[in-house]
Amino acid sequence: MAQSVRDIKRRIQSVENTQQITKAMEMIAAAKLRKVQEQVLKGRPYLDRLSTSLSRILSRAAKDGSELPAIAAKKEGDRRCLIVITSDRGLAGGYNANIIREADNYLSDNPDTQLILIGRKARDYYRRTNHSFLAEYVGIGERVGFRQAQEIGETVQDFYLHDLFDRVDILYTRFVNSAVHRITLSQILPLEESQEEANGLEAVFFYEPSIQSVLQAMVPLYIDTVLFQAMVEASASEQGARMMAMKNATDNAGELIRELNLSYNKARQASITTEIAEIVGGAEALKS
Repeated sequence: MAQSVRDIKRRIQSVENTQQITKAMEMIAAAKLRKVQEQVLKGRPYLDRLSTSLSRILSRAAKDGSELPAIAAKKEGDRRCLIVITSDRGLAGGYNANIIREADNYLSDNPDTQLILIGRKARDYYRRTNHSFLAEYVGIGERVGFRQAQEIGETVQDFYLHDLFDRVDILYTRFVNSAVHRITLSQILPLEESQEEANGLEAVFFYEPSIQSVLQAMVPLYIDTVLFQAMVEASASEQGARMMAMKNATDNAGELIRELNLSYNKARQASITTEIAEIVGGAEALKS
């Protein structure tokens, strides 16, 4: 019985050490989440405004019958490219597994889709399944920079202009709050025209030197911004998921410690009772 007490006490100490680690990781994830959350909230209005402006320019070009630059022109085929964003590290609950599951569903519906992978988890998964992909980007880290998005955007544009595919979609996790993250599938290319109908007076815009020149400058900026915002949203979602996963692990460790303490007290009480019984039995034997 004494050995059992020692085993329980050793296990309690082990769980307490693990609890300290998970608590520290929860606090680190919370601190990182606060920083990246600011980027998320600042970037959304800019992307919305950029997208609206670009849609209006495309609508104007369609009305005027203007010739579009190659990067802004629509293609007739349905060859697809999917950009999948996961994290480089684990310990984030089901964050990566949910993204990869949605990517597999997309590939089931569109078997000939080409892949561009961002994050070590997606890269490792598709390597294990022997699925080919056009490009991989790992080791980006938690501090996402716009230059990183530009490098990926340049690759996407180059593949698109060289006619490797006709459509580009991006799959990532949109940040809502620390506990809620929505898997989002968005189309990047080809660009969509504005579907808004004019109501009353409509503003007239003049594009200098030409609509083609404006689109030639704005489309790469739009692609880079979409990628950057998606990567920031994914980073915030990752930190939120890791924070919640570590919180749950800490709470579970606390519950396990309470159960072990109860078992320890019962075992200790049983050991004391046994020792008392042995002493009383010995005393009775001496009297007789």
